[in-house]
Amino acid sequence: MIKLEDIKNAQKKIKKIVNKTALTFAPILSEKTHSKVYIKKENLQLTGSFKIRGAFNKLANLSQSDKQKGVIAASAGNHAQGLAYSANYFNCEATIFMPEATPLTKILGVKSYGAKVVLYGQNYDEAFAKAKEVANKANLEFIHPFTDDLIIAGQGTVALEILDEMDDFDILIVPIGGGGLISGIAIAAKAINPKIKIIGVVSSGAKAMKNSYEAKKPIDSISVKTIADGIAVRDTSPKMLDLILQNVDDIVEVGDKEIANAILFLLEKHKLVVEGAGAVSVAALLHDKIKVKNLKVCTLVSGGNIDVTMLSIIIEKGLIKSHRKMNLIIKLMDKPGALTTLTNIFTKCLANIVKIDYDRHSIKLDFGEAHIMMALETKGLEHQQTILEELKKNSYEFQEI
Repeated sequence: MIKLEDIKNAQKKIKKIVNKTALTFAPILSEKTHSKVYIKKENLQLTGSFKIRGAFNKLANLSQSDKQKGVIAASAGNHAQGLAYSANYFNCEATIFMPEATPLTKILGVKSYGAKVVLYGQNYDEAFAKAKEVANKANLEFIHPFTDDLIIAGQGTVALEILDEMDDFDILIVPIGGGGLISGIAIAAKAINPKIKIIGVVSSGAKAMKNSYEAKKPIDSISVKTIADGIAVRDTSPKMLDLILQNVDDIVEVGDKEIANAILFLLEKHKLVVEGAGAVSVAALLHDKIKVKNLKVCTLVSGGNIDVTMLSIIIEKGLIKSHRKMNLIIKLMDKPGALTTLTNIFTKCLANIVKIDYDRHSIKLDFGEAHIMMALETKGLEHQQTILEELKKNSYEFQEI
């Protein structure tokens, strides 16, 4: 059984290397939720997530002979980077199995610390099974990302830092993948202040732990699909479920669109770059999954290792959703001056054209016609309606895409 003392010992082990990340008041999020919200910014942690805490604590407690043989692990990305950094610190070889769909930024991050990366499987669980098989054959120390007591204790140091600054929070909101982070945080927080409620957040595309929590027995998912790759865990660990049942007050879920909205919100309003798994706690607040009115809340942003391609897609979709960008296909006659006449309408409406494509070959077109695909920067819904009305007034056929 992991105790507060174990987590305090972990804090001593990792103190010399792990950053004490900022805990800051979030005014805009607080106003939106009618509560006092603080963000614990583990996205600013060394290696970009909280995972280095557990990984470093585990390796710090390994025997020298085990370190010399090398270690092996499976990870969707953040545990891999934390372990790779720690292994490099202790001059220990590390091999990390990662799902084939792991974002390039995380793969390169792991390699930059000197670890060997093996891409295998469609998700974390398939990579995990292969890594365990190799570890058993080669007699290497397998570093589990969440079921190991030393890993859990290391992750629990997040709670020590939070409550060392402010010990009167009503709620701590924590992402859940395998359950190591929330278990460590809950054990520490409940020991320091039993009145604190611990709320976990899973992705709707990977909610094995939520289903298991509600059924009070392990239930595995058939598959996982979510932009929150850091918490895309298919199977439920009985050990982690027991810890969560003992210490966690509730688990809620958020969908990919809600997660994407939270990523964009944090980027735009709080100037934080956050990955999908790191944003789920904020997504739960933004979309009223947890009742927090008039309460003091700490929401954990657990990581910031987002793939830039994914971030660009989220920004693009967010601009469209918030009516700051619109995409149109417009039919016009394929003749000199036709395009100029069309663009004069956008000039009149003060809309900025950021992209334009011209298609005269579609089989949907009659001879002498063309399709113009345009992306416009706009100033909100009313501005977009003005543009559409002007197109109708000038007898253009068009559709929004």
